[in-house]
Amino acid sequence: MIESKYLKDNIENIQKLMAIPALRNFETKSLGKLLKLSKIREYENGETIIREGDQDTWLYFLLTGKIRISKENLEIGVIDTKGEIFGEMRIVDTMHRSATVSAVGKTMCLAVDSSAKNRFSTQTPEEEKLDFLLLLYRIFAEYMSIRLRATNDELIAAKKKIKHLISKI
Repeated sequence: MIESKYLKDNIENIQKLMAIPALRNFETKSLGKLLKLSKIREYENGETIIREGDQDTWLYFLLTGKIRISKENLEIGVIDTKGEIFGEMRIVDTMHRSATVSAVGKTMCLAVDSSAKNRFSTQTPEEEKLDFLLLLYRIFAEYMSIRLRATNDELIAAKKKIKHLISKI
């Protein structure tokens, strides 16, 4: 993995973040705060980004490339959509990582260190910090809802297939 230093709060970086669909609802001021908690990470094919069972505090936005998600060595899915969030479950529930995420080909991510909230300026009002965190959790909730619906659809399809196979026995 190649990793940048924490990013700077400048207009060029803010404009790049605004190109990420999940971050379009952020105000410029909030994007500046997000940059101060973020690094760019580049991974090679097959390199592990998140390891099942770990307790790291990083949240990721896919910038380029593709990721494979697996649990207990079984592939759960592949994501290749720019701006897709992954690693959010650990941030929400503080439990161990529930799956392994690996790069498929050369992959670049925006990595947000959720434990670095103290990198906010001491002059940043508490209300402003809270607004920022609430918006971040709203984004998590929207993505988790989308994924839960997709999982429900897959579960129903699997149950129908099992029912059909059982009827043939």
